[in-house]
Amino acid sequence: MFEADKSTQSTCNGSCAAAWPPLLTSGSPTAGGSAKSGLLGTTKRSDGKTQVTYHGHPLYGYAGDSKPGDTNGQDLNQFGAAWYVLDVSGQKVD
Repeated sequence: MFEADKSTQSTCNGSCAAAWPPLLTSGSPTAGGSAKSGLLGTTKRSDGKTQVTYHGHPLYGYAGDSKPGDTNGQDLNQFGAAWYVLDVSGQKVD
């Protein structure tokens, strides 16, 4: 989660979205692993694409991660705010 996002609307665009690519979907998102399908949603980005949300937070990857499970972006302060992993209940992991 990006702490600058105060709603389901993403505030990460341009060079921010290059470093933190938004998780996009062309349909309804589906949960995997221990993620809860009831917490999944979507939001429209300023470019018209559909971004996945979890518990109301727009979801992103991190360009510095190379494989599933990497969390190299955890607690980084970039593009004006901090970035965090979410737990299965949709709360930030400090």
